[in-house]
Amino acid sequence: MLHLNKVHHIAIICSDYARSLEFYTHVLGFRILAEHYRAERQSYKTDLALGDDYVVELFSFPDPPKRITRPEAAGLRHLAFEVDDLQKEVRELDASGVVHESPRTDEYTGRQFIFFQDPDGLPIELYER
Repeated sequence: MLHLNKVHHIAIICSDYARSLEFYTHVLGFRILAEHYRAERQSYKTDLALGDDYVVELFSFPDPPKRITRPEAAGLRHLAFEVDDLQKEVRELDASGVVHESPRTDEYTGRQFIFFQDPDGLPIELYER
């Protein structure tokens, strides 16, 4: 058995770097740790933090293929982030013009959560603590 410490980061490939960087920093509140343009690949690699934790590695590549199915396909289903007050965060999403589902209640924990999408359709969940 491996002895893993924690999730180090999640890598996301976006189709429009400026639009996705704006979304992840100004809507979700990530902080840029490092931003590198790789001329030989015509792409960016940007490390984003949530608080003090390195969480997302945002990549851009010329003409990446689109995500082919909804979250029920094999592979990554969605990203989930814990929040203290779901209704407050819903108001922030609304103020930012981010379309989202109505809140649902987890049948096992009784806690509320919602789903919305990043600019490329990657499902994101906010789950109330």
